[in-house]
Amino acid sequence: AFLDLSGLIEIEGTWKGSTTLPCTYDPVQDCEQQLVMWAVEHDKNSATIIRRDESGDHVLLSKYRGRVSILKDAPGNVSIQILNLDMSDRGTYTCQVTWRMSNNSLITREITTKLEVVKVPVTKPVILAREPGLSVPAGARASLACVASGSPPIRYRWFRGAPGAAALPLGSQAELAWDSLQPSDAGTYFCEAENR
Repeated sequence: AFLDLSGLIEIEGTWKGSTTLPCTYDPVQDCEQQLVMWAVEHDKNSATIIRRDESGDHVLLSKYRGRVSILKDAPGNVSIQILNLDMSDRGTYTCQVTWRMSNNSLITREITTKLEVVKVPVTKPVILAREPGLSVPAGARASLACVASGSPPIRYRWFRGAPGAAALPLGSQAELAWDSLQPSDAGTYFCEAENR
């Protein structure tokens, strides 16, 4: 159909993470985009978050300042990205686009997307070994990376030994690295991941 917006009916964002609410259309010759407005409705109150006009992008709601932007990567893509999601960001978001036709008349379309913000517990971490793997010659450099997903921030801890035993804490970075491995570094290592 002519100048229809497409997006998603519902989207789930991760607390403290970021999300993109899609709003796209196929540009049409002789139709010029005049205005893009994104609004949010919480508890029956609606307010404009951000608008894009000839003079640029303007964030109108202070709680979104520095966290929201309209994408610029392709003509017809007026999706918004929201960073550092808060529980209070949940609500119904409306994307409204107005175009000017070649005969100077205006046409407006809008779509709505419901945003849910969820707290996601951290997953069981996996350990990734960089080359040359888990069997390494003495003197070589090596590293192990601890990777988990869930609501950020995720804290990592490395230990030497077996879980449950008197393990030796080694560090609180996601990566454990050695510049020059020694035979004494051989052994069992494990990592823990936690979030709020």
